[in-house]
Amino acid sequence: MLPEQNPYSPGSGRRPPELVGRQKELEAFDTLSARVGYGLGDRGIVLTGLRGVGKTVLLNEMHRRAEADDWLTVRLEARRDEQGAKTVRRALARELVVAARKLTRTSLTGRMKDALGTISSFNAKIGATSIELGVDISTGRADSGDVEVDLLELVEDVATALGEKRRGFALFVDEMQDLDAETMGALIAAQHAANQRDWPFYIVAAGLPNLPRVLTETRSYAERLFNYRPIGKLARDDAAYALREPAERLGAEYEPDALEQLLDATGGYPYFIQEFGQTAWDLAPERTITAADAAAAVSYGTDRLDAGFFRSRWERATKSERRMLFAMAADGEGPSPTAEVAHRMTLQPSSLGPYRAALISKGLVYAPEHGQIAYTVPGMAAYIDRHHDDLDVSGATD
Repeated sequence: MLPEQNPYSPGSGRRPPELVGRQKELEAFDTLSARVGYGLGDRGIVLTGLRGVGKTVLLNEMHRRAEADDWLTVRLEARRDEQGAKTVRRALARELVVAARKLTRTSLTGRMKDALGTISSFNAKIGATSIELGVDISTGRADSGDVEVDLLELVEDVATALGEKRRGFALFVDEMQDLDAETMGALIAAQHAANQRDWPFYIVAAGLPNLPRVLTETRSYAERLFNYRPIGKLARDDAAYALREPAERLGAEYEPDALEQLLDATGGYPYFIQEFGQTAWDLAPERTITAADAAAAVSYGTDRLDAGFFRSRWERATKSERRMLFAMAADGEGPSPTAEVAHRMTLQPSSLGPYRAALISKGLVYAPEHGQIAYTVPGMAAYIDRHHDDLDVSGATD
């Protein structure tokens, strides 16, 4: 079949041709938006799950729906590096100014002018952009240099102004577990104040499975502020639909055995569905994808995942950190008891801490419970098993 007609779209955050199995999450956001339209409050939304389950796709779809409902929105991606805090705050100010420009095209109430002045003040303090909103800076609002104070004043002024028109103000934050503690604490505090005072301000975030714990460790009351939505692999019927429907719309079809082979290979993970679907389409010479085509697609697609998706993550770890990843593979998809992993590495459990902390920081593992560790990437154990002889980490030290 023609590659240029291939309907599948593997990629980070790219919307698949069929967004299935996530209706409850989208309904949760639609309910939130509807409540804002009635002048009612609700909680923010936090999406959590492993890599490849489609969290970013869902976040983007919720952002699109908020934009369609004429909310004021800002889209951010957190970063865990030395410049992360500064970069995120500058991005917040810059994107807020850009988003607010559309408000200047409408008739402005006194409160809305004040809100634009506060946005300008916040932006001027951080120095994110020279874009002007055509209003005077609100001296003494959101310009203290204390991120918690400034964000609270910013949220108060913007959300209350938008609330007059039954519209919302939302921050869409991807990889939220990577926010620096100060910015995260400030955002949680702002959400807390908004919940208490019925300001239509909402954080809609996505992150790894450890994000709820990170939030509550930052502010203990965070557990009550959000609608937490764990995102997992798709049910088999939904996965089959996501694989089959895009092909059928273009006049192609899967033999039943071919579909089953590909479903087994994907494990129900949306990213893998797109990867194997794309490969099956490219390899199939006819409009009917046969079992032989599927077998070839599984082999070739796995090689591509190994060379890119898995290899890139493996190489982010140091040699000693790879020893830990290697030792975890004995437990398959896990989770692994940290004491047992230390034993396999011939280390004392207390000596495992630095490797564990470094791998969590790099987003390669997370701790589902105390005394446990697990991969953030589905299929990582199988990758290590496939390349067992090529991944020699014996005796590695850093």
